Amino acid sequence: MKQMEDNLQAYVTCTSFIDYKHPNIKKLVDQIYEKSLDTRDYIKRCFEFVRDEIAHSWDIQDKRITIKASDVLLEGVGVCLSKSNLLAALLRAKRIPCGICYQRLRLSEHADRSYCIHALNAVYYEGKWRRLDARGNNTSVYATLNHNHEALAFHVCIEDGEVDYDEVYAEPLNQVMNPLLNAHNMIDFYKYHMLEKL
Repeated sequence: MKQMEDNLQAYVTCTSFIDYKHPNIKKLVDQIYEKSLDTRDYIKRCFEFVRDEIAHSWDIQDKRITIKASDVLLEGVGVCLSKSNLLAALLRAKRIPCGICYQRLRLSEHADRSYCIHALNAVYYEGKWRRLDARGNNTSVYATLNHNHEALAFHVCIEDGEVDYDEVYAEPLNQVMNPLLNAHNMIDFYKYHMLEKL
């Protein structure tokens, strides 16, 4: 993975999207931390909370748009672009460096070969960036931590035009977030605004 900022401090910063100083975020952080055995266990618990307790908008056909971490937690729903903000917030609140990274994925096997930009996280743990995808499991998606402390929901197929981007960003990219910010609802986002490539 390619760290895009020179200093890890950028990956523990509270921002408008990754707003871990919000009271609701702080309360959840305290609850998870209290149950955790160590840093690895805290990371695992945060990952599993966002993966399992925050519904993916597409899976439940929810029209609400959530973007910043505190809104995702409040509403209990979000797409990958917003769920990754929540996981970053939970980890950064305990000074665990966490960034945003991306994949270009094919949406379906249909002839139109449409694509989307998928967001996931990278956490800096034991001197290495490790990817965590808290998109949420369903009948065709399953992400769980492996022996390398990574959890990927999707493995890209280069032959199909899919891409694993190496960069780890401290903030979500504007060109990825703007379509979500400009959509009227999630149906509108899926139909007209979703980004297909970086």
